[in-house]
Amino acid sequence: MTPLSLYIHIPWCERKCPYCDFNSHQARAEVDEAAYVASLINDLQQDRQTYQGAIGERKVQSIFIGGGTPSLFAASSIGELLAAVRERLSLASDVEVTLEANPGSSEAAKFADFRHAGVNRLSIGAQSFNDEHLTALGRVHSATQSIVAAGAARDAGFSNFNLDLMFGLPGQSQDQALADLRQALDLNPAHISCYQLTIEPNTLFHKKPPARPDEDALWQMQGALQTQLAESGYRQYEVSAYALDQQRCQHNLNYWQFGDYLGIGAGAHGKITNFDGQVTRYWKQKHPASYMVASGEAFSGGITRNSAAQTVFEFMLNALRLNDGFTPPLFEQRCGQSLSVIEQQLNAHQQAKLMRVSDDRIQPTELGRRFIDTMLQDYLPD
Repeated sequence: MTPLSLYIHIPWCERKCPYCDFNSHQARAEVDEAAYVASLINDLQQDRQTYQGAIGERKVQSIFIGGGTPSLFAASSIGELLAAVRERLSLASDVEVTLEANPGSSEAAKFADFRHAGVNRLSIGAQSFNDEHLTALGRVHSATQSIVAAGAARDAGFSNFNLDLMFGLPGQSQDQALADLRQALDLNPAHISCYQLTIEPNTLFHKKPPARPDEDALWQMQGALQTQLAESGYRQYEVSAYALDQQRCQHNLNYWQFGDYLGIGAGAHGKITNFDGQVTRYWKQKHPASYMVASGEAFSGGITRNSAAQTVFEFMLNALRLNDGFTPPLFEQRCGQSLSVIEQQLNAHQQAKLMRVSDDRIQPTELGRRFIDTMLQDYLPD
């Protein structure tokens, strides 16, 4: 049975970062939390009704509250929301409940209350421990606040927390990137998301690109960071995800293993596998103002149903991000098709030393992980 997760989107942030292409909006006035939580609950109720047959008796394995900056909300609002989720969905006994948090002092002061509300994992957006680089990224917190926030997470009882760290920043040297990582390691997170700054369309950085390290410097930087992480006991299990033993992010793993997820909130996306095996993708009204006046089916921003070829491509798009790749039974269960439909591509990638293919596992090689985008072109639907 395909695992099921829940994603909850809270779109407001204190300031829109120049690299961010997520559906986030600067909170220019006080946000009506009660009204938004009420909309989220009604949205969930509608999803429960619309996808009742596909959800069936499945238990939700993970919940991820992302944004925006969800930690701007009061812990009481998060608690009310999670209580409503429990009333409407069956949750696994060990459900992972993650909340994205900024390191600002006002958010860190709420960590204990978030834990009491039902959150058991934090993802803290440190990004860098260099104040000049934080300013260049448009962040509103300081390096010191990130250090204090990590301590506050531990004091609040969060043994499982993630630190987000970016590299390839404007004007950043390899030594500076390594200094950021060493500071993060000193804080003993269970998980580190270490990813390269990318320039996305519809962002300020896309309109005014900053000077960044060149491609060779970026590869050397990434290699040095990966070596340091491995030496410190953090195993890379996905392109940008590194974890101590038994501390991998279950919610993101469900995405990468092509599991199902409900999506509620302004601009949230969901994926559901129907009883006949067809994959349905849907998304919600994007702008918070439109979302908050919606009800029933009006929460929907759109829906698509995959072709068989599209499902295969999307599976590979996610699974090739994983260092361990995937098993043939997982492919056949998630795609509803025989592995033979991609046999030609797999053989070509194996011959090019981009993929290791055996009876029990298919995974990208170290070389293949550098050329994932190139490989994916071979799985695009005609």
